[in-house]
Amino acid sequence: MAIHSELLPASPEHLGDSRPPGRGVDRAFRLLAFAGGILVLVILALIAYSTISKAWPAFRDEGIDYFTSDVWDPAHAAFGTLAFSFGTLVISVIALVISVPVSIGIALFITEVSPRWLRRPVVTLIDLLAAVPSVVYGLWGLLVLVPALPGFYQDWHDLFADVPVLGSVFDGNPIAGKAFMTAGLILAVMITPIITAVTRETFATVPQAQKDAALAMGATRWEMIRAAVFPHSRSGMTAAILIGLGRAMGETIAVALVIGSSPQITEKLFSSGDALPSVIVNQFGESTGTYQAALIGMGVVLFFLTLMIGVIARTVLARSERKLGAA
Repeated sequence: MAIHSELLPASPEHLGDSRPPGRGVDRAFRLLAFAGGILVLVILALIAYSTISKAWPAFRDEGIDYFTSDVWDPAHAAFGTLAFSFGTLVISVIALVISVPVSIGIALFITEVSPRWLRRPVVTLIDLLAAVPSVVYGLWGLLVLVPALPGFYQDWHDLFADVPVLGSVFDGNPIAGKAFMTAGLILAVMITPIITAVTRETFATVPQAQKDAALAMGATRWEMIRAAVFPHSRSGMTAAILIGLGRAMGETIAVALVIGSSPQITEKLFSSGDALPSVIVNQFGESTGTYQAALIGMGVVLFFLTLMIGVIARTVLARSERKLGAA
């Protein structure tokens, strides 16, 4: 039986230079994505280079004392940032300790507990809180919290005065409304909507089949969340916490209004303090020469603190994922 030539596959010479449709677009997309990734790294490198070069006079003159000394005296050309770094870390940790449980609880309520008619209003309210300018939070803290909190702090101090460690932590030198704790509370309110929004989106990606399987095996709602939701969402939760931490460590105006601008290294959370961003915003306008270079150096310190925390968090996350995979 003869085979018609039109039924045979076309030979390569008949195809010419034609290519599968979409291959050129796919290659262009890969190049664009690669260029975007490289651009981010280049921008970070340029930021690091420009800030380090401008801060170099202070690094050169102070040496290691710039990072390890707590003496900040521009009148005598003494620039030590340890107290400011300490304050930044303290208020950021306070904000995370308060905000992370609240944010995860709100995200779980929205995705697992809330009725459908209530879900949208709660999500809208959280999104609106994230859009409030930081200066509004700062003014609210200055006008409302700062006058009201000294009495509240005093009650906490009286409650834990005889408890080892806690008696010293819940104390002041003296107890003041403008304090580490006040700045941490303001930051907690500010980062809660951000952590909640990211965590909520992460919880929403958990396959319904996994949750149904856990419930079908007799798990309670909490056991289902612990066994199905949290393991699947660990990366997203870590990302949400890191985003909130970055916001907390870099906040300026709100912290500057309520922290007290009194640099010191102390375990007393109800004492006044200071932080790297608030010092920069308060003193940069009047600075020149090495003084200005020292303030720019605070930006460098803040940049590398954030980078170091991100690397540590990713290392911890990778280790936990390896353990989970082995299990």
